[in-house]
Amino acid sequence: MKKVYIYLENGTFLEANSFGAEKTVVGEIVFNTSMSGYQEIMSDPSYAGQFVTFTMPEIGNVGVNAQDMESNSAHAKGMIVRKHQERYSNFRAEGSLADFLKEHGVMGICDIDTRYLTKMIRREGAMMMIASTDISDKEELAKQLADAPRIEDVNYIEQVSTKKAYKHTSSTYNKMEGFEYEEAPEAQAKIAVIDFGVKRNILNEIVSAGISVDVIPNDFQAEDLIAQYNTKTIDGVFLSNGPGDPLVLKKEQEQIKKLIAAKVPMFGICLGHQLLSISHGYDTFKLKFGHHGGNHPVKNEKSGLVEITAQNHNYNVPDNITEIATVTHTNLFDNTIEGLSYNNAPIFSVQHHPEASPGPKESAYIFSEFLALIKR
Repeated sequence: MKKVYIYLENGTFLEANSFGAEKTVVGEIVFNTSMSGYQEIMSDPSYAGQFVTFTMPEIGNVGVNAQDMESNSAHAKGMIVRKHQERYSNFRAEGSLADFLKEHGVMGICDIDTRYLTKMIRREGAMMMIASTDISDKEELAKQLADAPRIEDVNYIEQVSTKKAYKHTSSTYNKMEGFEYEEAPEAQAKIAVIDFGVKRNILNEIVSAGISVDVIPNDFQAEDLIAQYNTKTIDGVFLSNGPGDPLVLKKEQEQIKKLIAAKVPMFGICLGHQLLSISHGYDTFKLKFGHHGGNHPVKNEKSGLVEITAQNHNYNVPDNITEIATVTHTNLFDNTIEGLSYNNAPIFSVQHHPEASPGPKESAYIFSEFLALIKR
């Protein structure tokens, strides 16, 4: 393996081995506590601009396959693991993780103390870093990092959103070789999905809930959607997940404000949840190290039940949004807001990912709630 040299903005300088693309890359370092699903994580557009440190020590064991992709590419800047396993074994595997990363131009960093990195991020917060297989000089790495834009200065939505509209018809009921599934339900409503970096499984779950889906780019015009809603061409709008700081998305906020004023039914997940808050006049704030993982307990304030959720966000909505909305879900790790239902408006949103199925599919009911909302 080729050596890779890492410099973090707090002055930490580390040496490790490379098993992915060989290059020099700048990004934000975060950690993810999921025990599985590394391919879904790396192909989630919400990780654009970030290096993902995996707390699970063994990564690569089950290889990769086309069906587990959450988008058309791997979007993270790189993945950092304690041990990369070259020998993969799984009946669904179609190739190795290393080849997958090289194909998509993503760095893979291994043979490094990920426990040390995770504790550092928890203590000091998410930070910018640079990794290089070409530059070994600490001072040169520090200079390049200082000169590079920060993650909050880059509009990654422009990179990950679809360039043209398309219809999504796949569902969670799709047949896989060796397994039998029920048929997907017939569509009872139709929505427009605004793509800020949408995950495929979110689209699959929406279709499985009985909703027809048209996916449109992030440069949408609210007037067009309002006209479609008023003529019953569509029944509502979904605001997707996506990467980066929601406060930089000024154009998108202006269009969402128009949809709010027109009383168009809306549902948002993750970035969509944050954009709805900002568009109502309540700016988001950045968490110290974010929530990234598949084991976060969330309390459903309606039922009182606790759901185990998958999460991936660095930003959160403010507590004073309760002036205009009711909290429907609360994070039990830090009591931050995880879900909102807006008062006097057909709009609700969640911060976590109900499509991710981190264990029992406890949060998937939310997609059916969206259907119930737009049918009303």
